[in-house]
Amino acid sequence: MFKIKPESLKSANLFAAGLALGTVGLQILTSKDAKKVYAGVVAAGLRAKETVLATTEKVQASASDILAEAQEINEDRNEEIFEESEEESEKESK
Repeated sequence: MFKIKPESLKSANLFAAGLALGTVGLQILTSKDAKKVYAGVVAAGLRAKETVLATTEKVQASASDILAEAQEINEDRNEEIFEESEEESEKESK
């Protein structure tokens, strides 16, 4: 009466298995235990974020100090060069 091809039966079985696994998976993902795991993972992520932000602030403060010191060194160097060139100009004009 009905002629069912083995390929069609295999596809139907795979579809049914996927549907069953999807339903079971959804039940597992929405369980109370799973939600506790999700909350734990999110809490760990938030702690990591706070640690990274604190470290970033320390690095930025250190970088600001280094930049300020470098600018001071360059200003001192420029003043020395300016004073040397002024002395040379005075010697040449005499």
